[in-house]
Amino acid sequence: MKLHTYFRSSASYRVRIALNLKGLTPDLAFVHLRRNEQRDPGYAALNPERLVPALEVDGQVLTQSLAIVEYLDETHPAPPLLPIGPLDRARVRGLAQLVACDIHPIDNLRVLNHLKSMGHAQGEVDDWYRHWIAVGLTALEARLAGDPRTGRFCHGDRPGLADLVLVPQMYNARRFGCPLDAYPTLLRIDAACCALPAFAAAAPENQPDAES
Repeated sequence: MKLHTYFRSSASYRVRIALNLKGLTPDLAFVHLRRNEQRDPGYAALNPERLVPALEVDGQVLTQSLAIVEYLDETHPAPPLLPIGPLDRARVRGLAQLVACDIHPIDNLRVLNHLKSMGHAQGEVDDWYRHWIAVGLTALEARLAGDPRTGRFCHGDRPGLADLVLVPQMYNARRFGCPLDAYPTLLRIDAACCALPAFAAAAPENQPDAES
């Protein structure tokens, strides 16, 4: 098993958390997004999406972080990342997708770079980022704070799929100076997650390719 990753990629961060929770230690290959190594012909042949993460396993290449995480959960079921009941599983997937599908894609590095290439100043790009963070986190806070199924973590008292998507987004929000005081539930869950070794070891600053 080999994981193609970049230390600041929030999608890679999700997969690193899942691997740690499962006790898996894949070989690592580093793809530096700011140096455009994702466009190198060798990597593009491996992953035509030219994104990270990509997971090589059993002669196959898996892409898209949520698909990779669910593969890991199906092939290494302990500890489970999804609850048992179909309604609860749908809830957790919905929470995860709120971040992974609604916030992350429009705040991704390639989108921010494209905005700059269109002539937008850095301040305008930062405002774009913070706006969509606020829209998404406001909705997520309401979903979690108003549901009795929310426990110490996003769903109950065991970390799962929604948590490993939330934590990288909170990390990025802090990097861009997004105000977070309006999200006490998210802050509480994020702190509970980051206190766990599996989450701490996956943090960007703790990766072999991390830069100061």
